Amino acid sequence: MTYIEIGEWPLMQTAAQKVRTAVFVKEQGIAPEDEWDADDATALHAVLFDLHGEPVGNARLLQPNVRVAKVGRMAVLQTERGKGYGARLLQALIRCARERDHKEVRLSAQRSAEAFYAAHALWGSRLMRWAYRTLRCI
Repeated sequence: MTYIEIGEWPLMQTAAQKVRTAVFVKEQGIAPEDEWDADDATALHAVLFDLHGEPVGNARLLQPNVRVAKVGRMAVLQTERGKGYGARLLQALIRCARERDHKEVRLSAQRSAEAFYAAHALWGSRLMRWAYRTLRCI
């Protein structure tokens, strides 16, 4: 059994940092100073926990303006991939964006994650730039 908690940075920081450090800093080699930014303080964070209460996935939702939300920093521990956790995190944040009455949700993702987003019908043609994909909230 897994569960998702959604909250602001002070509440979610410790759990989110565990996942993001493992995935982005250690696995992908991103410099720690590039991983943490001021957007964390204003973002809504979703963390997926396993049955032991350990964080295994993370994503955040930014609000660049009142009409737009932006999903980013999505990560699932390497040992936990392929279990649908990323999809659950994405769905949870899209639901939050709808509840906040955002008219569109943008996605910030690495090119290496294209297959994941394509599997969830969230990625367009191969010609699309990797940085943003706009989803219309219906």
